Amino acid sequence: MRTPLRTAEPPTPPTAADYYAVNRGGGLFSEALSQKIGSRIAVHARRYGLSPTVLTICNLGLGLLTSFVVIAGAGPVAHGQGWGWLVGLLALAGWQLAYAFDCADGQLARVTGRSSAAGGRLDVLCDVAVQSALVAAISATAKAQQPHTPAWLLSAFAATWMVNLVTSVMQGGGQAASMVTSRSLPIRAVKLVRDYGAVIALAGVLLTVAPHWAVWFVALFTLVNGGFLAASIAFTGRTALRS
Repeated sequence: MRTPLRTAEPPTPPTAADYYAVNRGGGLFSEALSQKIGSRIAVHARRYGLSPTVLTICNLGLGLLTSFVVIAGAGPVAHGQGWGWLVGLLALAGWQLAYAFDCADGQLARVTGRSSAAGGRLDVLCDVAVQSALVAAISATAKAQQPHTPAWLLSAFAATWMVNLVTSVMQGGGQAASMVTSRSLPIRAVKLVRDYGAVIALAGVLLTVAPHWAVWFVALFTLVNGGFLAASIAFTGRTALRS
């Protein structure tokens, strides 16, 4: 009598906690909300056999679509012809969900061992596209609400917005360095002004309740990102001179 062959038990599927454990942070808000939503998305993506690239494309499509809606509605909202609060809520939900997909693709790739150089490049390129569209949407709203908004301010806003993205990409290689390494709660709270999840949440809330303040949002984050760029150049330059 033959002993029946015993098949190995399938490995336990990763849980949301497993995906969250490999998140790349992003800041206090992103870790508390965006990365956790991303971990849930990663669980379902693996269950349905979706690749990290599919999640990256979801981030791209949703982010671009949301910004297109905001741009299309900027003029009508400014002239009282549209439901500004509805456009704002769509921006708030759409941008946050797109960012959650952006968090999820990396988590899924790392946990399942499906990371690749091409996937990493696609992720960065899609981030550039999504954030460029977001900047265009906020700029369009500011211009529609305040027609006399200076062109130089909108240009500076677009130019300095990418500082966060560039520095986050640099953090992934041998050039990684941080000006402020403390992870104390007060320091992390201050850093919320550079937490992408928190910033797009603020943008969505602003578009919902006070779109006429969009120009002040543009001015504030031009100042913040421009100041961070100057500080980063000084910090890196000093480090380079010492090496």
